[in-house]
Amino acid sequence: MINGIIVKGIGGFYYVRTESDIVECRARGVFREEKLTPLVGDKVRIRISAEDNKGYIEEIYPRTSKLLRPPVANITQAIIVMSIKKPDINSWLLDRFLIMAEHENLDIIICINKSDLAPEKALKFKTIYEKIGYKVINTSVVEGKDIDELKELLNDNISVFAGPSGVGKSSLLNEVNENFKLETGDISSKTKRGKHTTRHVELLELHDNAFVLDSPGFSSLNIDFIEEEIDLKDYFKEIYKYGDKCKFISCLHVNEPDCEVKRQVEEGNIHKERYDNYLLFLEEIKKIRRY
Repeated sequence: MINGIIVKGIGGFYYVRTESDIVECRARGVFREEKLTPLVGDKVRIRISAEDNKGYIEEIYPRTSKLLRPPVANITQAIIVMSIKKPDINSWLLDRFLIMAEHENLDIIICINKSDLAPEKALKFKTIYEKIGYKVINTSVVEGKDIDELKELLNDNISVFAGPSGVGKSSLLNEVNENFKLETGDISSKTKRGKHTTRHVELLELHDNAFVLDSPGFSSLNIDFIEEEIDLKDYFKEIYKYGDKCKFISCLHVNEPDCEVKRQVEEGNIHKERYDNYLLFLEEIKKIRRY
């Protein structure tokens, strides 16, 4: 038996990186019976059949994390990439990605890309999210800005690059490692959104013990894993922090009296746009629970 990690899965075949090679494998039927689908990032044990010299996945080791979109396991770190322009940054979407990453207990780095197109605006967003407690870097492939810092942050991690299409995830990865040669795309002049260039989920090996995931871009994420409205505050660091000082334990920070969160919004300690996004997500959760 050989240990390895699944780096790519296409059409029922799984490509497993071992110490010496990448082995094309099939998964055993028992996984279907157990309703367990191998995922990119899974650490597995494989067998090479003497009969056909093919690889078979015999065991999937316990996962430390699991994402649904993109479907990947054992990620340790999320690099949430948003562009400052082309396409314009969307704080609602950024906060949605943050909720997903917080839910998976991943270390989070916010990467504001194409910062050369609007440096002052990029700095504004960096300041807002650093104040909350997130690590933020403002990158530019054109200027080579903060690319070395990004490389350092990827060491000793399995990192997922998440974000909508067109923000420059593949371009950043090509800068991190020139051997990747990932296809990059332009922004659609009609929709002002990125064209999909990454078609499948694949772990790319930077070096020993460091992988990055270039995943297909997407523009919406389901947050139906948040079961109760009161739980949403747990995904907003600053709202959770000040919410403990509200008059009512069950305060949703909407219309309740003596709400410390609303007070902090008025005083500027909680950014108004973040609070507005919180209210939008709260309404979404209410609608989900209604059906």
